[in-house]
Amino acid sequence: MSPTHEIADLVLAESTQSVDINVPLESIDLGTWLPQLTDTEYQACAVPDHRACGWSRNAAGKLVSINVEVVGGVLLIQHYVAEILERHHCRMVSLSEAQTADGWQYQQVIWDLSVTALDADRSTFTNKILSRPTRAFVTHLEERGIPFEQAVEARKQAVEQHNALEAPSYAASVERAALNAQGSR
Repeated sequence: MSPTHEIADLVLAESTQSVDINVPLESIDLGTWLPQLTDTEYQACAVPDHRACGWSRNAAGKLVSINVEVVGGVLLIQHYVAEILERHHCRMVSLSEAQTADGWQYQQVIWDLSVTALDADRSTFTNKILSRPTRAFVTHLEERGIPFEQAVEARKQAVEQHNALEAPSYAASVERAALNAQGSR
């Protein structure tokens, strides 16, 4: 792996949002819902941040979600590889491109979705985002005299705001998908 893509053992941003939904756990299938999320619904889940999404496969044949979004004024192109795509847990990992004033920078983003039972009729949807810089990104900051802690504070705030925007909409989408699946049985 090149220094441009080597992940530093640092946390750039981390955010977790949980939302209760009115469907039982056994009715939810995140592993089916996520790859069927349309471009239009993805955009609606975080207006105006979400710009586009689509699905493909990488050279290894793994399912990849390509997401384009703006978080805190930074354009991100994400190439999420599905590491876990199960009924109650999805883990997507991306080497994401971030457009900065000085050009493209790279960071790893781990997007972790899960649902747990709240009671017999309700569940809790959790949307977790973890971002790690590449070594080249850290060097980029150092060369510009930007303390890493300053970058962390800016990204943390932006990611928290973005997650607070998208998590309730994703939860509502998961709830709708589960209710639609129940209705078609």
